[in-house]
Amino acid sequence: MDKSEYRAGIKFLVLEGQSAKQVEERLTAVYGESSPSSATIKRWVKAFRRGRESLEDDARSGRPSTSTSPKNTDTVHKLVMVNRRITLHELEETTGLSYGSKHNIIHGKLRMSKVCARWVPRMLTDDMKLSRVSISGALLTRYNANPDDFHFRIVTSDETWVYHYVPESKQESMEWKHATSPKTKKFKATSSTKKVMMTIFWDSKGVIHIGYLPHGTTMNGEYYAKLLKQVRQSIKVKRCEKILRGILLHNDNAPVHTSRVAMTAVQECGYELRPHPPYSPDLAPSDFHLFPRLKKHLRGRRFEDDDELTAAVEGWLGDQNVDFYRSGISDWQTSWKKCVEFGGAMLKNKVVTIQFFYFFCVRLNTF
Repeated sequence: MDKSEYRAGIKFLVLEGQSAKQVEERLTAVYGESSPSSATIKRWVKAFRRGRESLEDDARSGRPSTSTSPKNTDTVHKLVMVNRRITLHELEETTGLSYGSKHNIIHGKLRMSKVCARWVPRMLTDDMKLSRVSISGALLTRYNANPDDFHFRIVTSDETWVYHYVPESKQESMEWKHATSPKTKKFKATSSTKKVMMTIFWDSKGVIHIGYLPHGTTMNGEYYAKLLKQVRQSIKVKRCEKILRGILLHNDNAPVHTSRVAMTAVQECGYELRPHPPYSPDLAPSDFHLFPRLKKHLRGRRFEDDDELTAAVEGWLGDQNVDFYRSGISDWQTSWKKCVEFGGAMLKNKVVTIQFFYFFCVRLNTF
């Protein structure tokens, strides 16, 4: 509340002949805890009894501050615009202004704040963005022409590492507590070195085939070509109706997927390959829908061996209903629309950013 309102009330009560104690009681009854202090009330009661009329503070002696003058403000603004990463210490050395003056100029006068840049998987070039828009637009047109046919025929695949142990995040380990409850402790932990490379093929109805890369082997075109042939056999058993209508296969353009031996297997199996733009995990259903939820389920759990880990993975995948998988394919069109609307820019999706780390490391075989 404005201080002049309190002072106006004090002045009115003083003119009524109220004592300082009575004025304090009245203000406390009206304003409660926000009422002025006893010392402040007594000081203003004395001033009004001596004939004071003004409710404003008296002018203070001394020269007005010139540190935030237009000249200094303009100087700081130019320095910041030249180097947006400049620190307050560097500004002090350059301008000679105090910390408080610099803070007042930057935040109060210029209304500026220092923020971190948003991390994105890759700085896309104009050609990459154009490719993303073109492919997304073509896939969106194909989907809108006959959504049911697309859901029926599409099969999407991708790889990811699953670990024997990945610690929970701080947010996931949060617990409710009373004000008097002791503070909980969380010891720092790292992911286990033991892991399994999983390649999954799935559609709108669920999982079709899962392949686990044997330890000591490399993810290459020969291995992926072998998987493609195994997937066709799985489709004959689980989705035989797809064979008659034709299978739309989607995978990203990693070297193992675009190798000569893999492309030969695609033709031999009769797959109709759907295009995928480069560096686009935000346009891959496994990356933005399936893997984040699977890994959230596994996080914080320890598995003794590969068999226990793969059993947990397949158990969770089997527990998901048809709506879960269908929504992953349906959300794909939303990603295409956003990609076209944003001119090919990478979609702002934290989950995708996290997943790209695994995507990128898998391609480089750095794990």
